[in-house]
Amino acid sequence: MLLEVIWGVKTQAIFDVWTFEHFFSGVSIGAGVILHNNKHLGGIIEALKEGIFHSKKINWLKYRYDIFLLLFLAYLWETLEHYLETGLAGDVVEYWFQGVEFWPNRLIADPLMIVLGYLFVKKFPKMLWPGRIFTLAWLILHVFVFPHSMYLHEIF
Repeated sequence: MLLEVIWGVKTQAIFDVWTFEHFFSGVSIGAGVILHNNKHLGGIIEALKEGIFHSKKINWLKYRYDIFLLLFLAYLWETLEHYLETGLAGDVVEYWFQGVEFWPNRLIADPLMIVLGYLFVKKFPKMLWPGRIFTLAWLILHVFVFPHSMYLHEIF
């Protein structure tokens, strides 16, 4: 019973088969966030390093902005996904989503996996392209081949 709450169908469990996709999306999106913030905050960060701040505080500042942008994008997607699950885009899309996600899955597990993917690509930047390929293959397989989002879970 406890295992079904931890791992299972997205309407009843904290983690589901889409947890893997969220992690690898975090790899891809995280790399984009790192690039974006380095481009737009790089000059500000360097100016602050010359000022009163120590480099450790500056590195934390870069992480803070990265994680803020990541969580913003994650919750923006989760909000859109909620409305798609409730039928806003029609019955076909509602059927594909197979119900509304369990709230800890939506509010905790999915954003956490995206942040963990970001931390992973920050530590291992060479894993960016394998992560992107996995995400692309996963989405193509699940959107165009499988009949609905929980199909892989039902097979196993």
